[in-house]
Amino acid sequence: MELKNYIAGEWVEGELQTMPIINPATGEHLGTVPLSTKTEIDAAVQAAKKAQKEWALLPAPKRADYLYEIGFKLKEKKEYLAQILTKEMGKVIEEARGEVQEGIDMALYMAGEGRRLFGETAPSELANKFAMSVRAPIGVVGLITPWNFPIAIATWKSFPAIVAGNTFVWKPSNETPMMAYELAKIFEEVGLPKGVANVVFGTGPTIGTAMIEHPDVRVISFTGSTATGSKVAELGGKHLKKISLEMGGKNAVIVMDDADVDLAVQGIVWSAFGTAGQRCTACSRIIVHRDVKEELEEKLLKEMRAITIGNGLDPDVKVGPVINRQALEKINHYVQLGKQEGATLLTGGHILTKAPYDKGFYFEPTVFTNVSPNMIIAQEEIFGPVVSIIEIDSLEQAIEVNNGVRFGLSSSIFSRNVNTIFKAQQLLDTGIVYVNAGTTGAEIHLPFGGTKGTGNGHRDSGQAALDVYTEWKSVYVDYSGTLQRAQIDT
Repeated sequence: MELKNYIAGEWVEGELQTMPIINPATGEHLGTVPLSTKTEIDAAVQAAKKAQKEWALLPAPKRADYLYEIGFKLKEKKEYLAQILTKEMGKVIEEARGEVQEGIDMALYMAGEGRRLFGETAPSELANKFAMSVRAPIGVVGLITPWNFPIAIATWKSFPAIVAGNTFVWKPSNETPMMAYELAKIFEEVGLPKGVANVVFGTGPTIGTAMIEHPDVRVISFTGSTATGSKVAELGGKHLKKISLEMGGKNAVIVMDDADVDLAVQGIVWSAFGTAGQRCTACSRIIVHRDVKEELEEKLLKEMRAITIGNGLDPDVKVGPVINRQALEKINHYVQLGKQEGATLLTGGHILTKAPYDKGFYFEPTVFTNVSPNMIIAQEEIFGPVVSIIEIDSLEQAIEVNNGVRFGLSSSIFSRNVNTIFKAQQLLDTGIVYVNAGTTGAEIHLPFGGTKGTGNGHRDSGQAALDVYTEWKSVYVDYSGTLQRAQIDT
């Protein structure tokens, strides 16, 4: 498959360099993706700018009709898309189907917002005067998305943007470009007006930078690492852009002494090793009460022995590969650091190199125990199937350990004490809190994002996403027939 950019409703090839698309499970060459230049970004932004004027004038319920059609197309192609997603990203097929379903859900949810772009009315302090506020589109928005959720995160960003009356230019990850290509084909199939959606493939330093610096791009929505997000914020700030950031996590599952340990173990395994740990919400720390630590470790090891590793297209496989060799080396680096710091390697800790794993990028699910909260493996995001067990003896200590990292995305607590649960959900400094569930599984109708190093106050998903892509406009209608002056004594 030779991918092309999608600009102004046309498939644009151009004289571009390319890079290969590799299946991380098998090493198979799936196709090539173009490495575009600033020229392609300029063309895409100009197309989006031209289209936005008419798109914004189309009533929001009419814009929403396109989202309904996109949702129906996604549903129709769900299995086809899931198969492609697993091939290019590596996640197991049931997770890939779930991710496509997330895109379907977001399409239908945001389509509903086409009739709910509510403003407010308020009484004026002056007679014969009407006051209200309305949401207004901003213009052209730039979207930068990662490889680990190549369709879900794109829909979190693009669908609220277009239902609100904006147009967009999207830079997907070069690791998983096929999903962007397929979504662009759906935009074309449903007749989305030319220029409303534009997809430009390329590198972050070239395409991402050009997009952020472009004077006609008003908003940048970025999901990726905290290091890159900081650079996006810095560059965007210089150009007075509105910047929405969703970045890293160092998420913890707290298991209290009154917890259902069997349930906690199930939640930990799914949260830590699903998607091979390559989620910003993945469980990277287990904060466990000393009274149940031994029991939890025994049951966790037993559960992990049943984990099957391999090509995600096999429905019996539960953990697939990591995205590439660079990821393998990074994960292995952190495992070696954990050993050097004095943590006890309970299980795993190896790159899998023998057949049938020798053609792909596989890392053995790994658990460290006797980890102290200040160790590097307990502080930094690893983004792989590695989890650290930290012992505590009280809820207060658990909260302190949970909050003692620079990230604040997701947290979880297992307890059967209602007082413990309510104290925890109040004091856990994360944007998402789960009770008696793992750290993953956000639903599209609630805000998604976090505190501290995870984000900058904006949110994807839910109605909160509309705040990223709209400006508030206050409107005053004076029908008194005289000049009235607010706040001026008469």
